[in-house]
Amino acid sequence: MHVLLAASELHPFSKTGGLADAVAALAQAVARSGIRVSVVTPLYRGIAARFPGIRPSDWRFDVPMGARLVPGSFRCFEATPNLTYWFVDQPGYFDRAGLYNEAHRDYPDNPARFLFLAKSALLLARHHPEPPAIVHAHDWQLGMLPLLVHHGRVSGGWPGAPRTVFTIHNLAYQGSFPVEAWSLTNLPLGWFHLESAAHFGRLNFLKGALCLADSLTTVSPRYAEEICTPEYGCGLEGVLRRRGHDLTGILNGVDYAEWNTTSNPALPHAYDAFHLAGKAANKAALQAELGLPVRDDIPLFGNITRLTEQKGCDLVLGALEALLPDEQFQFAVLGNGDPLLEASFGSLAARFPRQVVARIGFDAKLAHRIEAGSDFYVMPSRFEPCGLNQMYSLRYGAVPVVRATGGLDDSVVDPRADADLATGIKFTDIS
Repeated sequence: MHVLLAASELHPFSKTGGLADAVAALAQAVARSGIRVSVVTPLYRGIAARFPGIRPSDWRFDVPMGARLVPGSFRCFEATPNLTYWFVDQPGYFDRAGLYNEAHRDYPDNPARFLFLAKSALLLARHHPEPPAIVHAHDWQLGMLPLLVHHGRVSGGWPGAPRTVFTIHNLAYQGSFPVEAWSLTNLPLGWFHLESAAHFGRLNFLKGALCLADSLTTVSPRYAEEICTPEYGCGLEGVLRRRGHDLTGILNGVDYAEWNTTSNPALPHAYDAFHLAGKAANKAALQAELGLPVRDDIPLFGNITRLTEQKGCDLVLGALEALLPDEQFQFAVLGNGDPLLEASFGSLAARFPRQVVARIGFDAKLAHRIEAGSDFYVMPSRFEPCGLNQMYSLRYGAVPVVRATGGLDDSVVDPRADADLATGIKFTDIS
């Protein structure tokens, strides 16, 4: 059996968030089960130089994009005998400083970029020597892929087209564009309707998948329930309720080969649940690295996140303002996002340098050290489809403090629910 996955980012090659980790871990797990897996993803700037094992292929193609043909090619990387990564090489679309945006501004040609990616994945599925039985698309960037496969099966002379699965990683991001972008699909205008990708007079990539994928999944059971309600459905709850019998919530998993505390090159000290001296040593090393006083008598809170309101960053700032400098604790945040939140955390760190550190940006190795060195991990998301950091925290011995929503609610047990099996602290009301 052959399964083709398609995603706009893939760890360790490209990453802006948990999507890259989840797709990479899923591909590896499925391949280990004995199923052949292909993953289609863009060849963004710098990937080929950082991973010399990626080799050119003889597979070159022209993709119709409206009135013009856009050339492209595949490069491939054989990760294991059962796992092949196929990188879509189109410099005009993907050789850029960012994946989706620069200076917090989305690329205006994002609909063309990700339709090109979807059409490239379609070509691979249709012409691979071992045709896939399943095409699994992820998030809005690949939302048009199930629609394109469905069109091929119904109207495009592809009766043996694979079944399609679409995974919603975050319903708030939908890929909504002016209706004129439909011409880039090269599909008949009659396919643009309310049971397809039309949504309030715009082209909505994600809605196209919700309507026409054979099966829908999302990244936690609780989130699957939440997105069928007006509070969390982001205007698509009606579609999701109609497709409810096809929608399944499956909690994301973690690649514990990477996220481990016993043989991790990112950590200065190894430890596990039965040898906690290394945990204390990692805390001291992290405090020294971040320029905080090295103290074992006060708690260190960690937070690794996109700096957005969704993640509750404004709630964290408000709590810190209320508690500092009177309460004795330390706080370290790593992430980037909203410029105002970046500036606010930076200002707080400047005012309280012995208690607060803000590292703006992303550093994968530092993320491991913050998890290992923290006593508590803070994740007060307003909504959270799944979340991975709370699961990393459980493995690294940092007690997660989370809001009871989505995958946070599914993965953390509060002592008020079960004192014997408690793994963290949950709250519901935002205050």
